[in-house]
Amino acid sequence: MQQLAMSWMVFRLTHSAFWLGISGFSSQIPMFFFGLFAGAIVDHIDRHKLLIWTQSLSAIQAFILAALTFSGKINIYELIALNFSLGLINCFDITGRQSFVIQMVKNRTDLPNAIALNSSVVNLTRLIGPAIAAIAVASLGEGMCFLLNGFSYLAVLIALFSIKVEKVKTAVLDFQKIFNYISEGYHATFKNPSIKLVIIFVGFISFFGSPFINILPAIAAQLPGGGVHTLGWISASTGFGSLVGALYLAYRRGPPELAKIICTGGLLMGIFLIALSLSANLPAVLICVFITGLGMMLQLSSTNAVIQSLVEDDKRARVISFLTLALFGAGPFGSLLMGYLAEHIGLSKTFLINGTLCVLGGIFFAKKAVSINEHIHAHLNK
Repeated sequence: MQQLAMSWMVFRLTHSAFWLGISGFSSQIPMFFFGLFAGAIVDHIDRHKLLIWTQSLSAIQAFILAALTFSGKINIYELIALNFSLGLINCFDITGRQSFVIQMVKNRTDLPNAIALNSSVVNLTRLIGPAIAAIAVASLGEGMCFLLNGFSYLAVLIALFSIKVEKVKTAVLDFQKIFNYISEGYHATFKNPSIKLVIIFVGFISFFGSPFINILPAIAAQLPGGGVHTLGWISASTGFGSLVGALYLAYRRGPPELAKIICTGGLLMGIFLIALSLSANLPAVLICVFITGLGMMLQLSSTNAVIQSLVEDDKRARVISFLTLALFGAGPFGSLLMGYLAEHIGLSKTFLINGTLCVLGGIFFAKKAVSINEHIHAHLNK
């Protein structure tokens, strides 16, 4: 809800695709600068307690955003600053959350399904949230979305306090060795060829493909009769595609051909970004963003599963921090590029160029998929 309301408010205040890119940049750039430090710290602290702190801070951010909006004095610079603050919180929240999942899974062979089931829950909210947000923004304004989001964290905190897991023994955190911790994470990531390849590919797609989400308000506005309700439909369709992809992975049986699924996801994103460049009506746009969202989820969830399956427990958060760096470090610069191109050459040409690059990247990764799958099978059968 907050994401849709925030993006619509940015577009309402500026009427600029470039500012939408700036907004996406501000929320993701903290991961580029601080993500690796977050990974090193998370590996040495209680992840359960960390999530309680990060979710509490996210609630405070939402309440501040709501208060400023209701005051009627909020401006684009305050929106960008609040986006940045949430991105900083997410540096620790995303890394902690992803590495916490494995503490709740007893059998490692169930891990890909567990990660996908987690993604299913997240993407179910991405389906419901935009629909509620579109109605709330149209009838009550963006501030109500921010306020409801703030109150929603109470349910999250109750859930976190209710979770009982065995504590993971961690080494004592020594801030003087923080760069040594990051170096260990770097070697664990890039000396493993399978992890290195999937992270490079997710970074590539995050730069050229995933930032399309930040441009959705501009897509909605240019359609006949487009407005916030149109944006709600488009956002919900993207979330529905991601949900379908996550449910497929959650209930999938058979060998974990994860690299093949990653490749398929990247190719689907590229092909349907190209199709999106040719779409001039709402039904066509809904189909394109549905399949693009599905492809994005296939790639991200399977990439996460590859890493979680292959990495050592004591370096898990640090390796995940390199994944989030590839995802959210490349993403903000991709948002800037996509916003700039959309402003100067138009949305259609932007999606055509970026979609073509995603397809080419998927073709290159396909050549490496077999060796990655063999590595995963060997590791799980030890």
